[in-house]
Amino acid sequence: MQLSFSKNLVLLVSLLAAPVSLQLEHLKSPKPADLRHETKVRDARAIRLRQFLAKLHCPVQDMAEHFVHAADDNNLDWRLLPSISVIESGGGKAYRNNNILGWANGDRSFPTIRAGISQVAFKLGNSLLYRNRNTDEKLRIYNPNEDYPGRVEDVMRRISPVVDLRLASTEQGARRTDPELLSLN
Repeated sequence: MQLSFSKNLVLLVSLLAAPVSLQLEHLKSPKPADLRHETKVRDARAIRLRQFLAKLHCPVQDMAEHFVHAADDNNLDWRLLPSISVIESGGGKAYRNNNILGWANGDRSFPTIRAGISQVAFKLGNSLLYRNRNTDEKLRIYNPNEDYPGRVEDVMRRISPVVDLRLASTEQGARRTDPELLSLN
């Protein structure tokens, strides 16, 4: 009888302790919402770029943040790579070999589209051929057609006439001239 009472007591104590241990475990593990607050605030440039690519129905609109990061990592204007992709492949509408930027006349093959963006960004920012040149000079080397730099730079201005959206978004409302920029705040 003593053994039966001990088993029942142990069972009762474990049942009572289970909710307490579950509550403690619940407190230890972060909620998904808490994790979202730890990630960095979305970059206004990526938001603007995604909106622009979406208006053109570009398949690469979900890569807006990758375009911006690749440009930042290689000291390029954030609008350059997506603008080249719009001119070369319609923003991912027509390409081959995961090469939406038309690198090497579109003949260069990349394992993924993202890898292609990263590799071309690295070349434009760091190779001896492109390094220490402004955007116009880089574009003249990238594609020797006379009208090419103007076409890409036109797309760049359409993405945003403001190069540094972070500075523009802190200006006073009276000084802002771009109505799309106002919608980002």
